Order: sequence, then C-alpha cells, then structure tokens
Amino acid sequence: MSARRSLYRFAPVAAALLVATSAGWAADAHTPTDAQLIASAMRAAPPGVANGATIIAMNADGTMRTLRQGTNGYTCMPDNPATPGPDPMCMDKHALEWAQAWMAHKPPPTGQIGVMYMLEGGTDASNTDPYARKPLPNNHWIKTGPHFMIVGADASFYDGYPKNADPDTSAPYVMWAGTPYQHLMAPVK
Repeated sequence: MSARRSLYRFAPVAAALLVATSAGWAADAHTPTDAQLIASAMRAAPPGVANGATIIAMNADGTMRTLRQGTNGYTCMPDNPATPGPDPMCMDKHALEWAQAWMAHKPPPTGQIGVMYMLEGGTDASNTDPYARKPLPNNHWIKTGPHFMIVGADASFYDGYPKNADPDTSAPYVMWAGTPYQHLMAPVK
C-alpha cells in the first residue's frame, strides 16, 4: 500500500490528522469533480504552499490517485465528506512520514520536524488519545478550527506550550501530550 494511500485513509484524524473512513468519497451520492477536489485540497494551506503541492484523492474503491503532480514536496488532500467537519489537509514530507508512523502504531521518525496545514479546520478529535474514534467521558474531545501543526520535534520543544487535557484551542497547545505522537496545534485566525 502506498504512503499516500495509507495516509488518506486515516489522515483526517490529525492534525489533524483525525480518522476518516476509507469509503469517504464512495459514500457521497454527489461525487465531486476533480476540479472541486483540487479546490478543496488547496484550501488546506496558504496559497504559496497549495499552489505547488501534489493533490491526491481517493477513488470509490479506496485506491489513491494523483489529481495534480506538485513541485514543492507538499501533499494535499481534499475534505472527506464522511467526517463531521471540514478537514482538507496539506503536509510536507516529514509530516507525511510522521503520520504514516502514527497510523501504523509505530514510533515516529526522530529529528525530522514536519508541518501540516488544516486551514479549513479539522474533524474533532480526542486531545489525549491518538486512536480515539468517538467522544467518551475520559478522552477530552475537542473542536479545532483553522490551524497548522508542528510534528516530530524533540520532546523539549513541546515543553514551552500548554499540555492541558482540555486546552484553550484559541491559543497554541500540545495535542496528545506525553505520547510519541504529541504535536503542536497552532490556531490560525
């Protein structure tokens, strides 16, 4: 399974990052055109990033296809209509590797800081459990607006930011603190 195919099946948990179903587009009765998918994916990041990014999307059978080859090392994915909120995502190579490790329940690479953008916001998620799929009384479910994420930094980097289980999501905070997948969530207004 390719890295991009694996990522898109589960990426909307992150950063989001943020769990998506593999049948997201297939379940939609009004399948978007390629132009609509590209436009959705490009809303995930600033124009300077999105304009040069590779855009990928999921086919109805769960396989991935490239809608547009990029030139800047970023990969963007459109919103998944099967999730409750907007969640297009754009990430650099290191963030993609970090997300793959998270999806595989493996340690993320060290010494490779990555950046993810979710400027449309993200599907709501647990702030404490990287693998939670729904809100429970003890998993500190949060709502996220437009943001970017810093992943893969040394643990000491995150010590300068709040690590509260129930953070103020209008200011930078650490999501999944104390896990190998902790990352900085930085809201953008």
